[in-house]
Amino acid sequence: MTARLIDNFDGVLADLDGVVYRGPRAIDGATDALGKLVGEGKSLAYVTNNASRSCAEVAAHLRELGAPATADQVFGSALAGAELLAREVASGSAVLVVGSQILADSVRAQGLVVVSAWDDQPDAVIQGFSPALGWKDLAAAAYAITAGATWVATNMDMTLPQERGLAPGNGTLVAAVAAATGKWPLVAGKPEAALFETAARHSGVERALVVGDRLDTDILGGNRAGMETALVLTGVDSPQTALTARVDERPRYLIRSLGQLYEEYPSITADGEAYSCGAAVARVSGTNVHIRGRDDDLDSWRAACAAWWAAHPATAPDGAPHILFTTE
Repeated sequence: MTARLIDNFDGVLADLDGVVYRGPRAIDGATDALGKLVGEGKSLAYVTNNASRSCAEVAAHLRELGAPATADQVFGSALAGAELLAREVASGSAVLVVGSQILADSVRAQGLVVVSAWDDQPDAVIQGFSPALGWKDLAAAAYAITAGATWVATNMDMTLPQERGLAPGNGTLVAAVAAATGKWPLVAGKPEAALFETAARHSGVERALVVGDRLDTDILGGNRAGMETALVLTGVDSPQTALTARVDERPRYLIRSLGQLYEEYPSITADGEAYSCGAAVARVSGTNVHIRGRDDDLDSWRAACAAWWAAHPATAPDGAPHILFTTE
């Protein structure tokens, strides 16, 4: 029997927006593909930078969309941030929480003591997003950090999508504190490794496949965690952006949708400077990528990525290559 992509792994760590759903609706076929994992004997975990919604709330939303989800399958940056902080300070340390109640509860669960003001002389500050945060909260964080407190941020998302547009995210607020203190926090969420390591550890996954739609968060974070990564083309990034990705943002696999987890992933072979995938063949000549194949065939892009990345293994060029397709 031919091995399918999923057969190489014992679990999937899936991003949410752009992978499971887009806006208010589930992506076609995504929930069915996730549902099949249980029957395949595979673990499923969801990884999100959200630090203000509980795991139960996220899981309930996923179930409304038809995806299999329980609270213990959802891993947000609040948990990852609290676990990261607990490795940096002693049990019982005083922590100023600048963020949501969810974040405070996660900190307490690690055996740390939550304090409410900088003059409580906190040993550490953990910062996550909450719409209730104001200037006084950021000032308290800055005072404590300047005094020597260990500083952890749940994530560095610069923007937060809202119905009316993009609003400042946690990264924007962290940057304000950094500007005031001249210091920079340890970061738990994507694109750092901690969130993926937390999800894999709690899920008991040893051979994890990270599936995401963004090169700069999902793929970069999975790569930093030493895990295999798959870029799914139902969200932000595309084969074209994958081709020109920075070295540490290059995915191991390109798949159109989650349904392709259950298909054989075609092998890529090299013959001199020619890289073949299926019927497609790609070669690099200077700043040109010559592809024998169709531009709507994903194998063409898989071959092109292999050829371009082999030509530039250490550093991605500043400019995008010129793509030339031919059917002969």
